Amino acid sequence: MADFMQQVVVGLSSGSIYASLALALVLIHRATGVINFAQGEMATLSTYIAWTLTTNHGWSYWPAFAFTLIASFVGGVAIHQGVIRPNEKGSVLRVVIVTIGLLLAINGLVTLIWSGEVRAVPSPFPTRTIEIGGVAISIQDIGTIGVVLATVVVLWLMFQYTKVGLAMRAAAVNPAEARLVGVRVTWMLSLGWGLAAVLGAISGMLAAPSVFLDPNLMAALLIYAFAAAVLGGIDSPIGAVVGGLVLGVGLNLLGTYVDFVGADLRLPGALLVILVVLLVKPSGIFGKTEVKRV
Repeated sequence: MADFMQQVVVGLSSGSIYASLALALVLIHRATGVINFAQGEMATLSTYIAWTLTTNHGWSYWPAFAFTLIASFVGGVAIHQGVIRPNEKGSVLRVVIVTIGLLLAINGLVTLIWSGEVRAVPSPFPTRTIEIGGVAISIQDIGTIGVVLATVVVLWLMFQYTKVGLAMRAAAVNPAEARLVGVRVTWMLSLGWGLAAVLGAISGMLAAPSVFLDPNLMAALLIYAFAAAVLGGIDSPIGAVVGGLVLGVGLNLLGTYVDFVGADLRLPGALLVILVVLLVKPSGIFGKTEVKRV
């Protein structure tokens, strides 16, 4: 039982990272109706910025973390204003192609500036373990879960109790009516892109100490995050968080206790989750089924 609980905690740690990135995907999807395929590359760029500040410029981790979040927010807003907004009046496919172009451009930029060398990233949390009820739990796992949950709580409070949060919700749900009551919809959507970039940056900076840093850091994580978003409901922020945690625990338990799965088949397992959910319940656990009048 102790080993089982330990694997659950490890799964929650990785699942919280999936949840952070999945929440970023959901925010963009609710605002624009498309999946931002460049979300992972934006997170990778943010992680490289944090690594550069700590390694090359001597910053301590948390000031670099905070600065990177600010830079990521500004970058997300700039991408929406400069790249996405001019193409929003086109088809959905056009915006999707733009995000794929962003993916390739940012990946090429990261490789050009930092090369493809794999780099080790120190963890902001101690690597030692503590024992709780006979279960040895890594402080790094606890810290990762804590940071993501704190971020989710702050976002929830903002969306529920601030005027900006309510305006962003209105702009995402019904832009036309939001404009009629004075909401600046375009800027609300830009803020959504900025917040999504912040969530991606958090997931990248928390994942890098475990998986190492290279230009393809977030490639696999983006698939896990997409699986989590689909599982929870692609239009549900709560679903993204729950889906990420469930996926993280489920895949970790499968990899530990099912011999033929192991570490190599976790990614195909995530793809299988996407396929099964789309076939059985396309709206996901918390998503709303769209009803159209004929």
